[in-house]
Amino acid sequence: MLKLLRSLVKPKQLATTEAVAALPPPPVAVSAEGSDDFSVTENLLGANGLPVLNWDAAQQWVDGVEGEAAQARAWSECERAWLEHLRVALGPEYRLRELDTALLLSTLEKNVAEATLAFVDKTLQRVVRILDGVAHVPEWGHDILIVFDDDDAYYKYVAHYYPEAGEFAGSGGMYINAGCGHFVTVKADLRAIEPVIAHELTHACLSHLPIPAWLNEGIAVNTERRLCPPPPPSSAGTTPQQMHARHQKFWGPGEIQQFWSGKSFLRTDEGNELSYDLARIIVSQFGAAWDRFRSFVLSANAEDGGASAAAEHLGVHLGDVVSALLEQGPSAQWAPNPAAWIGAPERGAFSAG
Repeated sequence: MLKLLRSLVKPKQLATTEAVAALPPPPVAVSAEGSDDFSVTENLLGANGLPVLNWDAAQQWVDGVEGEAAQARAWSECERAWLEHLRVALGPEYRLRELDTALLLSTLEKNVAEATLAFVDKTLQRVVRILDGVAHVPEWGHDILIVFDDDDAYYKYVAHYYPEAGEFAGSGGMYINAGCGHFVTVKADLRAIEPVIAHELTHACLSHLPIPAWLNEGIAVNTERRLCPPPPPSSAGTTPQQMHARHQKFWGPGEIQQFWSGKSFLRTDEGNELSYDLARIIVSQFGAAWDRFRSFVLSANAEDGGASAAAEHLGVHLGDVVSALLEQGPSAQWAPNPAAWIGAPERGAFSAG
């Protein structure tokens, strides 16, 4: 599927506009049996000239719909209605397409759009297979991908969610987890969104579990790399030995408590990168024995950083694992210590660009 998508998408190739009939106007309201209609137009917010639905208001309306199946349908209709309004705002060349749980808003030619939708759908299926006995596909909502034609529209939209970010560095796309989670990218960077999709679909399939952030992110990074292998490191890149030295220099007793609590993933310095890498390494080692790892994941809880589940199902103490990786002597200071944490532990699935 990756090869098919890459063969269809050539950034410098001019795409011919698909001839389509005039589309009906977007819905002004969404209906659900037994409930008052939800006004879409009255709940649209401005995102630098582009419409964003008030998802808090939508959620409040959906909560009043009777029955889980009806609520799921109502939420899905809110998603579609918002995307139809966004389609109109972006211009007449944009089209909204659907395949199973995937929705795509773009100007991509039909064959490229279909391949993109198939990639999202197939990736979800592969995540479920890889995370055998652990993954659970959410019953609500779609996997939404918005492909903007150019950088201006993309950054104008993204700036709504990150108003204090100022100038954005080059981005291959991101997942925006705000009310209604969705992927965004630019047409020229379509291939770069693939690992982001794999990573975030993994998080979605783990969202039913109270696991700690390091486990959540470690599983997501390993699954992402398995489905979308990164390019081989260049000669100028960081070697594994250099990365190991960075870990040894950075992690101390205080920093490791941030790791176990998930707070280190929110750092804005190198601790952010090193947190994801340390989580990747630990999960890669634990996941080699899948049956035991599955039992561990299903039992792990963020409240103790997964310590009791690791001892019970893996027969290891997390502090000993980390101290060995860092080539430090065994000590209780490396183990999760919730009493030393500041605030509630994080569960992961952090938005990133």
